[in-house]
Amino acid sequence: MNHDAHNLCRLINMQILEIQNAIVYRGRNKVFDDLSLRIGAGEHTAIVGPNGAGKTTMLKVLAREIYPSRGSVRIYGQDRWNVWELRKQLGIVSADLQQNYAPHARGIDVVKSGFYASIDTFGHQTFTDDQNRTAARLARDLGIEHLSGTSFSQMSTGEQRRHLLGRALVHDPSTLVLDEPTTGLDLTGQFQYLHTIRELMNSGKTLILVTHHIHEIPPEIGRVILIKNGKVMLQDSKENALTDQNLSGLFDVPVKVVVHNGFYQVAPDYSDANG
Repeated sequence: MNHDAHNLCRLINMQILEIQNAIVYRGRNKVFDDLSLRIGAGEHTAIVGPNGAGKTTMLKVLAREIYPSRGSVRIYGQDRWNVWELRKQLGIVSADLQQNYAPHARGIDVVKSGFYASIDTFGHQTFTDDQNRTAARLARDLGIEHLSGTSFSQMSTGEQRRHLLGRALVHDPSTLVLDEPTTGLDLTGQFQYLHTIRELMNSGKTLILVTHHIHEIPPEIGRVILIKNGKVMLQDSKENALTDQNLSGLFDVPVKVVVHNGFYQVAPDYSDANG
């Protein structure tokens, strides 16, 4: 493929992700049955669902770690990709990656490992001066430069998350895919990370957020896909999707949605119990 994702996204009606009638298994477990969804270029999207809905499997489909047994998955308009090339176009930060990352990797090496999609840097890997400068710049921009010599296991959850974000950004991908990015962060860490995400979105990157935390959906996200039990419940605008009725049905608990400054929150709805 000669065109990079930035050029592809300029094409009219280009889709970052288009899944049609897909059946997806993890091992012997059928996770998705007749799954269809689409995400367009520049269309900031949240994929929201409870635990067990299939969100982790969705990430693995995006990363081409899992392929459908039936149906099609097209990324940037293509159904065939060199995985190494795709990783330059999609910057993915997942909970699995954070859990499995090499504990003794130094901070700067975590960022640099993105050039090889590895879980540390190794002796056989070489880095150009430009790549070293890119890693150093990202560490500085993300506020983690002072942790360059700190091992991954000695960092806080938020510091680890920022290093993995730097790792995802080394190729300057047009699309970022983030998996529940504020899980495990305290309030300050959540606000800082959300601020960074919003800056990246405003710089032109498309965000695909996979989460069950409604509060971590930035105001810039305009579209929401609700998934439950391996099926798409709804694909619509954020305003139409994140309603009391839809989220109560999604999570099987009555909730009330509150909106403030473009951020959505949910609270238990005890109105029936009290009424």
